[in-house]
Parts: sequence; C-alpha cells; structure tokens
Amino acid sequence: MKKKILVTSALPYANGPLHIGHLVEYIQTDVYVRFLRLRGGDVIYCCADDAHGAPVEIKAIEQGITPEELIAKYYDEHVRDFNAFGISFDSYYSTNSVENKKYSDLFFKRLSDGGFIYKKKIKQTYCGKCGRFLPDRFVRGECPKCGAQEQYGDVCESCSSTHKTTDLINAKCALCKNKVTQKGSEHYFFKLSAFSGKLKEWLNETKGLQSEIKNYVLNWIEEGLEDWDITRDGPYFGFKIPGEENKYYYVWLDAPIGYIASTANYCKNRGCKAEDYWQSPDAEIIHFIGKDIIYFHFLFWPAMLMAANFNLPTDIVVHGFLTVNGEKMSKSRGNFFTAREFLEKYDAECLRFYYAKLLSKKAQDIDLTFDDFRDRVNNELVANLGNFCYRVLSFTNKNFDSEIKDIDYSFFEKNKIENKFDEIERACSGFNFNEALRLIMEISALGNKYFQENEPWKLIKEDREKAHKVVGTCVNIAKDLSILISPILPEFSESLQEQLNVSDSTWKDLKSDLKDHKINKAEILVKKMEEKKTEEKKMETVKFDEFKRIDLRVGMIKEVRVHPDADKLYVIKVDLGKETRQLVAGLKEHYAPGELLGKKVVVAANLDPATLRGVRSEGMLLAADDGKKVTIIAPDEDVEVGAKVR
Repeated sequence: MKKKILVTSALPYANGPLHIGHLVEYIQTDVYVRFLRLRGGDVIYCCADDAHGAPVEIKAIEQGITPEELIAKYYDEHVRDFNAFGISFDSYYSTNSVENKKYSDLFFKRLSDGGFIYKKKIKQTYCGKCGRFLPDRFVRGECPKCGAQEQYGDVCESCSSTHKTTDLINAKCALCKNKVTQKGSEHYFFKLSAFSGKLKEWLNETKGLQSEIKNYVLNWIEEGLEDWDITRDGPYFGFKIPGEENKYYYVWLDAPIGYIASTANYCKNRGCKAEDYWQSPDAEIIHFIGKDIIYFHFLFWPAMLMAANFNLPTDIVVHGFLTVNGEKMSKSRGNFFTAREFLEKYDAECLRFYYAKLLSKKAQDIDLTFDDFRDRVNNELVANLGNFCYRVLSFTNKNFDSEIKDIDYSFFEKNKIENKFDEIERACSGFNFNEALRLIMEISALGNKYFQENEPWKLIKEDREKAHKVVGTCVNIAKDLSILISPILPEFSESLQEQLNVSDSTWKDLKSDLKDHKINKAEILVKKMEEKKTEEKKMETVKFDEFKRIDLRVGMIKEVRVHPDADKLYVIKVDLGKETRQLVAGLKEHYAPGELLGKKVVVAANLDPATLRGVRSEGMLLAADDGKKVTIIAPDEDVEVGAKVR
C-alpha cells in the first residue's frame, strides 16, 4: 500500500453504446479501486475510449458522419453510462489524443532504436471494388484455426486466437461483401519472437497471475511466437507513422499505449507525470481485461513495454464472458441489454451487487439469470442488509430521540464480527469479491439475529438503559456495514452514512465506536424488486378473426443473394405460384445459400412491404427459433407451390 498503484480497465471501442457485458469488467475494477482507496492506498483508475481502427471507421461510414464526430458522440454516451453505474475513473480519456500520439511515437522510436523493428514486404488483403488495402476489421471470413464463421481479420472471437487477414478462409470485404484478393505492400514488424525468453521469465516470476491463464500463454510461447505487423496502409483512421506518407500504426499498437496517455491526462496540473507510474520502481500497474484479449495483453503489450523500458504490469486480472439466462447475449433472443436499456428497468446498484456475488479471480464465464437476480436482491440486499439498517436506525429515531449513548459488548460477541474484517480484506485484496460480499452479508445477518433475539421493543419497557445499549451496538454494526459495503454499493453506503451522521469513513474506522452520538432520520435504503419477470414480455393475444386475415402461402426459393448492406441478411426470391416475391430474411448465420435454393417455405403473403437496410421486402417466411438454432418451417414436398396454409 506504500507504492503508487495504477489500475486500468480495457478500453471500450468508440463505435457503439456500452452493454451489460462490458459492465462486468468496469464494475469489477471499480470495486477493487474503491477498496484500495478505502484502505488508504495511493491509487488512480485510468481508462479511455479506443477511438482508432476499422470498427470506428466502419460505423462512421454507416452513420454518414466523420470518425471524429462518431468518437465524440460515443465518448459522451460512455461517460454518461459509466457515471450512472458509479464507475469512479480518475481519468477517462481517448486514444485519439495528443498524449497518445506522443507516446506512440516514443514507443516506435525506442523499439526501432533497439533493433526490434524491421520492414518486410508482405501480401495484404485488397478489395478491388473498393480500391483499397483492407484493415483487419474490414475483412470477414472463416477462422483458419477453429473454423468459426464470420470472424474478423485479426482475432477469432470464438477461440481467441490471432491470425493474419490473408489467413482467413473465404474472406470477403466487410464494406462491399465482394471476395478479396491479395496484393504486395511493405510493412513494419515488431520482433515479438525475440522476447519469448523474457516473456516466459516475466510470466513465471509475476506472482498472482491466474494459473490457467498463465499456462495458456506459456503454451502459445512454446508453439512459437510470430513477429507482429504493427502498421496498416491508408486510408486508415489512426496515427500516421513519422516520415511515412501512407502508413499508420495498427490500432493494437496505440490502444494499450492509451493507458499511458490517460495517466498523463490525470497528471496534468497535479504535479506528477505519467512516468511516475510507468517508469518508477515505486509504482504498481494492475490491468483488468476480458479473456478475449489475453494474447494482446500477455504477449504484445509486455514485450513492447520491455523494449521501450517501461514498467510491466504487476498483475493482469482476467474475467470471463457474461451470459444472460444461460445464453450468449443476442438481440434476436431478446437478452441483449445496453447499459441505458438496463437502467430503464433496474437500479444500477442492484447490478453491482449481483456481479459482486459472482466475481472472483477466475476467468470463468458468469451468468445473469433474471429470476436469480431478483431473488438475490430481494432476499439478501433488501431483506437482510437494507432491512437491518433501516430497522435499527428508525427504532433509534422513534424511541431514543435519534441518540446513542453507550454500547455494551457483553451482550454481543464483537469478535464474531471483527474476525471477519480481516477475512473481507484478504478476499478483496485477492479480487474475490464474491467471498467478501458473503462475509459482509454474514455480519448483517448476525446483527439482524442480535436485534431480533434481544427484542428491544419489549426490553425498553423493562430495562431502558439496556435496550439503549442494544440499539447502540446495532447502530455500530450498521456503521461497520456502511464501510465494508462501500466499494460494492457506493450510493447505498453514502446514504447510510448520511443517516448515521458520519462521513469520509475509512477502513480504520471499523474498530472505532460511535458513542454519545446523534443520528439523522432513517430512510429506506433499497426497495424490493417487483415479483415478475421484467425481462420477458407478457404474451399478447389476438382474436381468431385477426389471425385468419394472415394469408400464408407455400413458396419455393428460386434465388439467394447476400444483402449488399447487412452482414446477417439474405435477399431471397420466392415463387408463390402466380407471382415471385422478394423477401429479406435474417438467415445468413444459419443457412448457406445452397441449402436454401429449391427449398419450400411458408410465406406470410399479405403483409405490407417493408424496406430493410435499403432493400424492399414483400412478405416474411416462417421459421422456428429455440434460442440456439433457427429452422425454416418447410411443408411436405408433395404440397404444391402457391397452396394456402389453413
């Protein structure tokens, strides 16, 4: 705790809103940072929007605005949503900054001066129709390692492996959907392979790294590391390399350097500089990341830091993915929530509470099950913690004019609680917030039990002084809970401490008692969630006469082509007997074109035409979806085209 501590979360892309999957990491990091502050640590929390590269450029093209306008728009949205969930950054910045350009150029120079950068002419993915070399995210195809479809040109989201765009199978341009070719271009390469030994040494000597992650990365090193292409041809939204006309830093070079730039942003006018954290022996660096970017943070980034003579991270905490109701988040399944959508239905601190109950220093996936979410909030947060604090404080307001005089721990085994303080401290220090929260709730349960067993509402009639001491003891338990829970539920804690008439409490205040103290008026701290599945829409009914108006016809698919402006849509021509209709259908992830040609389908033929991503759709076909697989509803082969479905 004597060292300066810098904590970071991975940088969210500036091409879309935050969702509840993103929030796993930021809540996890924020709980840890708040815990360190509570313990008196010299800690800062830095992050930034990842503003460069193809994802930003693609989204800007889709929205008809410049990349600069796009990143400004999402920066404001991200800051708003982070604030709503209580994420307490000391610096939230952007990689599209003067500081990031300065440090990116510095890294490039030091890597070059050290002999770790060289030029090589390579084959690059090229789109003849668009007339440009294609950055990684402008290419989609089949992963060369696991065969997953629709993967980007740099990393597979299915198996987390990295690859070159030229390695993708059946690669296509993400802009025009045409098949790509290969063309020669000279690029700069970083000698990642030269750092195999140093990386192994760092991995083995760095205490606390998750063993399963460390072994995963060591296996990659044993298989042999390839040198890293750190440049991209223009046009490209990013930083131009000094002395080059049409070469830019690859986004994964300047993105992690954004951690340093954000630190520099924090240090402005504070009498410090980024080097105090990144090049001083008196500083520690802790990264929080998702398991999809392990390769970059455990190999590329530390190797760059070594080459540029910057501090290496002392820990990298890796978390798993979020599933919702046991399934991968998907808009089509109705289980995808942006941060803003979640706030329209639920309280932000309830999510912080639920994630804390699930998070430990393990890279396993966590599941947000809404029935369980509601039950844990109601039965633990509300019925245990919230109820205990309100009962005690309101009883003190009503019966003792809001005053506590003394406490008498002969009525209560204080060590049962104080022993848990050290356990909670160890759990939070080890990133095991699930264990810490379990212990906090045990303290609240002990307080509830003590209050209930002593029945001060009866005791006050027989021995007012003793009843007053019982209440004073319980108020002090509530004070301790307000401190312990503050990293997880900062708003709850602040409200509780305001009612307790205390402020700026730290970890040291856990073992100091409130005596001869007057509290403020008690208020309900947290409310019970409604007893309903708010994530599921109530099934609506229609009258039979309304249903009869739908004209369902048997059709046969005659033509299938890829939608020119949508990754997941086909444009399909369907023969309905007396006419041919054009339909737009979201089947690209589930059927190859050859599987659809000649297939009989059921078409809702009397729907109003609609335009989907610029293409007219004259009806809909019927399909079944179980959340994992989509299957077309197909009539028997002997049913004639054009027949009415009754």
